[in-house]
Amino acid sequence: MTMTIIDQKLIHKLIENGVEASLIPGFIRSLANAFLINPDMSHCQANKRLKYLGWHDIQIDYHTFVLAIDCLETRGLNQLKYKSAPWYLSSFKVKPPSIIQ
Repeated sequence: MTMTIIDQKLIHKLIENGVEASLIPGFIRSLANAFLINPDMSHCQANKRLKYLGWHDIQIDYHTFVLAIDCLETRGLNQLKYKSAPWYLSSFKVKPPSIIQ
């Protein structure tokens, strides 16, 4: 599956929220696991669950939460069961920042 505009916006928002680019696939995997447990959770509940899963330094805002839900639903949340973090890596590419000299 190719990366959509929504995927790109989510990645941008996660980086803004303090998630390092290399950790985004694992973070999204944790978020997917949280949604599998409780698909109707609020963004506050999602932050608590992510903290429980070890993402102590990261809190997602409501906008990022909605983007994440959209991305996960588009990909089919039920299809994410039993997959490890690399499921998102196949379409995940980060452009290296341009170096200003």
